This record gives sequence, structure tokens and C-alpha cells, in this order.
Amino acid sequence: MKKVIVGISGGVDSAVAAYLLKKEGYEVEGLFMRNWDSSVNNDINGNPTLNNDICTQEEDYNDALKVCKKLGIKLHRIDFVKEYWDYVFTYFLDELKKGRTPNPDIMCNKYIKFDMFKKEAEKLGADYIATGHYARIKDGKLLRAIDQNKDQTYFLSQVSKKQLSNVLFPIGDYVKPDVRKIAHEQNLIVADKKDSTGICFIGERNFKEFLTNYLPNKPGDIIDIDSNKKLGEHVGLMYYTIGQRRGLDIGGNDKRLYVVGKDLDKNILYVSLGDDTKYLQTDEAVIEDINFISDLRPEKCTAKFRYRQNDIDVSIEYLENGNLKVKYDNVKSVTPGQACVLYLGEECLGGGIIKEVRKNGKKLWYL
Repeated sequence: MKKVIVGISGGVDSAVAAYLLKKEGYEVEGLFMRNWDSSVNNDINGNPTLNNDICTQEEDYNDALKVCKKLGIKLHRIDFVKEYWDYVFTYFLDELKKGRTPNPDIMCNKYIKFDMFKKEAEKLGADYIATGHYARIKDGKLLRAIDQNKDQTYFLSQVSKKQLSNVLFPIGDYVKPDVRKIAHEQNLIVADKKDSTGICFIGERNFKEFLTNYLPNKPGDIIDIDSNKKLGEHVGLMYYTIGQRRGLDIGGNDKRLYVVGKDLDKNILYVSLGDDTKYLQTDEAVIEDINFISDLRPEKCTAKFRYRQNDIDVSIEYLENGNLKVKYDNVKSVTPGQACVLYLGEECLGGGIIKEVRKNGKKLWYL
């Protein structure tokens, strides 16, 4: 009998994944990861500060215990707090300092769930590991989930082909309503539990208040890029993303204003009242930190520049330095720091991080 260690998070997806594997005849055990110390935050100098947010991590662990007891499987627990800080959260902060828009969930999969977790599972005698991701693996290929609305291959784009060996995604062939239905049929306590949102393992928080524990606020001018007039003050460039329309707090014109770009040296946030296609549409991006899961290297395929975006037709140029030049037809808000994930039909080929964007062959100065 093959042994599977399932990442049990205290949510419905991982619970049903464990159930399905046990039903298939595997020897199943659960492993709960604690990746964030919810009791304290550290300030910008590394000193602990009390965290007044509601802690859900212990609730998740208790739910995981109840699920495993119901399924009749053992639950292990492991702390990756230091590793998460070193490999995921530090990356997140560094990208924000650069004025970019990072995706920590992608790095969490790369460094924690499919690296640290997998090594720990092997210590427990695992032949396979499994998670509650909506994705599929077939013949060594990473495929989109059946539930296109929940597909999570975008977040797996930095996981290597080797890391995905001996990995099972039991719910990849199911749609979310059916996953909840199975949980109800098995009387699992998490059947109606709300899906987790927010930063991976940190959860939902007041983003501005949370970040002030780690990065100092640097208020600066908000400038209309068309008139070069000051419209107000921002609270810190790290809080704004390209294309953002809400939360600018500039009286009168808020509904029409959108973020165009940032000048880190001058600490200026550029906005515009005009047609957003003028500043936000680009036709080319340079992609770095490339990770290919597939052996295929097509010149044409599709891409997603953000999660749940419709597939975009792209052409690819493979550069000598290992980066990619991806060309497309006028797409809005392609943002440095976010992931570009490549697909060929159902197969996720892999992806990289958007380094810079261009229009008509020129890098845009404000991005």
C-alpha cells in the first residue's frame, strides 16, 4: 500500500483530497503546516509587536484535527515559520520596496509547499504528497483543473518538474460545488467553511496597517501625468498597483482616476484622468526567473499575466540570457513583479516574473 502525506490546511479542499485518497486505498496521513506566527508581528527593526488581528491559525489546526479524526487518519504538525520568512515574506517585502507587485502565493508553493513540505513528508515515509490544489497531473504534465474558475496552475508556475514528481492533486477532476457536496456527505466539519483569502498563510488583514510593521510609510506627491499638476498625497508607493482606481483619496475625481506608474527616486505616484488605454496598454513584456515545467518551447501559445485573466495569445522570443520576450496585442495593466504564466491548450508550460513592459518597442518610463 502506497503512503500519501496530505497537506491538511483546515479547509474543505484538503479535507476532501484526503478523503478521496483514502477511498482509493492509499495509506493516508495528514501534515499541518504552521508558516506564520500569528501571535506577533515584527516591526521594521525586527522587534516583536503585538498583533491584534483575530488569529485563525489555531482554529484551522483544530479543524484539521477534527477532519483527520473523522477520516481516521493521523495528523502531524510542522513549523516552517523561519523558512516562510526567509524565502517568501522577505521576497514579498523586497519586491514592494522596488515598487513592484509581487505574488507571494507563487513563491510559497515553490519554497514551502513543494520543497520544505515534501522533504518533511519523505521523512514520514511518504511515497507521494498531495494537496488540495485545483490542478491535474497527467503523464508528467501539469494540466488545468476541470473547474476553470478555481484552476490554480497559475500559482504552481514556479514549481519545478522534479518537485511535481510524486505529487497528487485529488480534487483537480472536480468542480468546487461537488467538493463541498462530498464534504457534506462525509459529515466533514469544514463542508461550508469559507475559502481562505489574503496573503498566503497570513490571511485577511488591513493591508496598510499590516505592512507598517515591516516597511516605513513614505508619503509623497500624487501627480497628474498629463498636466504635471499635484492632485494630492499618497501614503506610500507600496500600497498602490498599476491600474488601481479605488482608494486614491483624491476628492472629486476619484471615480475617473487610475494609477499609471511610480517614480521610486522622486517618490511620486502618477495618475491619469484620461483614457486608460493610453497609459495602461502595452504590447510586449520581458519575463525573468523563467521556470519551465514542460519540455515544450513553443513560439506561440497563450499566457495569463494575472490570476483568472482570460488567456491571451502571445508570441515568444527566447533570449540568450534566459529571459523571454513575450509579445501580445494591446493588453492593459501588465505589471512588473506579477507572474506571466504560459499555456498550450490545457497544459501549463511554466512561467516567470514580469521584469518590464514595453509599447512599440520602448520601455515605459513610468512603469
